[in-house]
Amino acid sequence: MALSKSSRQRRKPMAEMNVVPYIDVMLVLLIIFMVTAPMLTQGVLVDLPQATAEPITDSENREPLVVSIDREGRFYTSIGENPDEPLAASELQARVAAILRRNPQTPVMVKGDRAASYGQVVGLMALLQSAGAPSVGLITQQAETGTAD
Repeated sequence: MALSKSSRQRRKPMAEMNVVPYIDVMLVLLIIFMVTAPMLTQGVLVDLPQATAEPITDSENREPLVVSIDREGRFYTSIGENPDEPLAASELQARVAAILRRNPQTPVMVKGDRAASYGQVVGLMALLQSAGAPSVGLITQQAETGTAD
C-alpha cells in the first residue's frame, strides 16, 4: 500500500492576513476621535483643587508668577517694577510671554478676588494660556472650619 507521490503533497501555509477586522476597529476609532477632538480643543485647562488640598510645594523652589485680578477686572503681576500698578491685557500677555520664554518651567498662578466674576477669571486664564502658560493654578485661602460660603 504505497501512497503515490501526488497524494502526499504538502500544502503550503497560507500567508495572507485577514485585515477586515483591523479596518473595522480603525474606522470605529476614527469616529471616536472625530467626535471627541472638538471637545478637547475648547476651554481652559485647569487642575481643580480638592477640598482637603495640601499647599503646593515646588521641589526646585521656583518662584511662581502670580497674576491677580480684582473685582473691577484689573490685572496685576507679582513680578515687575510696581506690582501695585494695574496692567492692560496686552501688556500682561507680553510680560507673561517674556517670562515664560526666559524660563518655561515658571509656575503660573491666578489669584482672583472673591467678587470677580467667573467670566473675568476664565478670560484671564485664557489670556495666560495664549501667552504660553502650559497650566495655570488657582490660589485660594485656607477654608475656616465651621463656615460655609
